[in-house]
Amino acid sequence: MCSVLAGCGNSNSNSGSGTTSTDSDSTEEAGGDAAADDAVSTETEGETASADTGSKDGEYDLTLYTINSTDEDFNDWLANVEGATGLKINVIAAPTDSDTRQQKITTILSTGDSSVDILEINDEMSASFKNSGWLEGLNDTVMTEDIRGEFPQGYVADMITDRDGQIIGVPGYSGYLAFWVNQEIMDEVGITSIDTKEDFVKYLEAASGDGRYGYGGSWEKTYVFNEIAQFVNMFGGDYLDWTNPANKEAMEFFHEMVQNGYTPIDQIADKYEQMNPKFNDGKYGSLFMWGLGTDYDKAGMLGADKIHMAMVPQFSDQKYIFTDSWSYVLNTASENKDAAIKFLQYMASEEGMKANYEAFDRYPARKDVAEKVVPDTDPAKEMYSRYANECVVKGRPMLPQTMEFISAMGTIFQSYMKDEITVDDFCAKAQEYVETYNK
Repeated sequence: MCSVLAGCGNSNSNSGSGTTSTDSDSTEEAGGDAAADDAVSTETEGETASADTGSKDGEYDLTLYTINSTDEDFNDWLANVEGATGLKINVIAAPTDSDTRQQKITTILSTGDSSVDILEINDEMSASFKNSGWLEGLNDTVMTEDIRGEFPQGYVADMITDRDGQIIGVPGYSGYLAFWVNQEIMDEVGITSIDTKEDFVKYLEAASGDGRYGYGGSWEKTYVFNEIAQFVNMFGGDYLDWTNPANKEAMEFFHEMVQNGYTPIDQIADKYEQMNPKFNDGKYGSLFMWGLGTDYDKAGMLGADKIHMAMVPQFSDQKYIFTDSWSYVLNTASENKDAAIKFLQYMASEEGMKANYEAFDRYPARKDVAEKVVPDTDPAKEMYSRYANECVVKGRPMLPQTMEFISAMGTIFQSYMKDEITVDDFCAKAQEYVETYNK
């Protein structure tokens, strides 16, 4: 899905890939919005095209610009939505290439083009567009008080709330940057739980050696953003304030992992495509990764006795985790706002969330809906429920110039890991980038 941010997540939270880092459509979104290849994903460029909706030209109530039209279950999903809402929906397929897609969506919104009413955008685009005035606020019509509390509050505040407090999107799913462990290695070294920083360090030490590492990462410059931000949160820091001592502590922790042989320096070349096979092969004892473990499942390594999700260790005052999503947004220039709002209300409802889950394998963004519609046999349900209820769930810290910021931070991170700069140099440069790209 995504392509914009490296290391993001996949639009399909079941995927195991990872979007670049930021785009959920790409990585098991590298991350999520969700990566980059979606963080940087390897999508092929596609031309905008209309999907077959069964409606004649002109005989529709709204136009939807979507990333999902190529999904094999899309037509069933569309029939469900039209049947439930009574709307006739014209569909335009968004380009599969992330850069092309973002350019087209930017052009639609920035020029006041009223031919598209509802669009799906990822986290990177949300960061760029939410304060532009191009998207309609939904507090009074869709994301009302009775349901907004069921969505991840940190994510809503960080990613889809504008400077005036208006929520501008309806998240289509939740995809966590989960903590994954190799149970075979845990059993081998006699570690039964990783609950605290001390437990984590103990595991790193015990699991590392003879070509194996306690922690593995995806440290390519457009992917590592996710891990840096995750560890900054765990240490109680603030990714957008590099004068915070906890940020420096987090960076020193990364450096110590490399120096102690707990994680390999050569992973600075790795994206998720290189990281996941190493995890499957037993080279890593733990890592952070988007999605539900599709890559591990395909390799026969997903399971309670092999590779599985675990609770995020608590390093500071609370447990922290990121989620990503693609959101449905309303074009301010739309001339069909009543119909568009009706569509969005359905997307935010229990029935709409269920339809998205069943058609696109997207884990419901509303925790109350997830509890009802996700079967107990789903191995992710217990941990996703715990993440939602036990962790501070946040959206990734993105700035309006998202990809520039991500790439710049990844570059200096690699320099610090290679001892080309000091930790103080890194923090000073990082703060400079926050100020430069927050425009």
